[in-house]
Amino acid sequence: MRRFLLHLLTGGSSRQRRGPGPQGRFRSAQFASFMAQNNRRRVDTDLLDAVLRSRRLFRHVLKLGLAGGGAWVVLESARALSMF
Repeated sequence: MRRFLLHLLTGGSSRQRRGPGPQGRFRSAQFASFMAQNNRRRVDTDLLDAVLRSRRLFRHVLKLGLAGGGAWVVLESARALSMF
């Protein structure tokens, strides 16, 4: 569980650490050329981009939720200690 949370909070795969790659319909012109020469179906890279964006959004929401939960625990603990 700790490894999963660490993976979520540090940004995921090494691909994301290298910075954003080329954006747009095709990430690699050589790959697109190879697919066209071999009469392959076109790969919908927009779906991949949507998945990556949703994972990034989920990661940000999770971080915000953890920070909010931590702040709430600290405030409630301070309120409980002030009663004594």
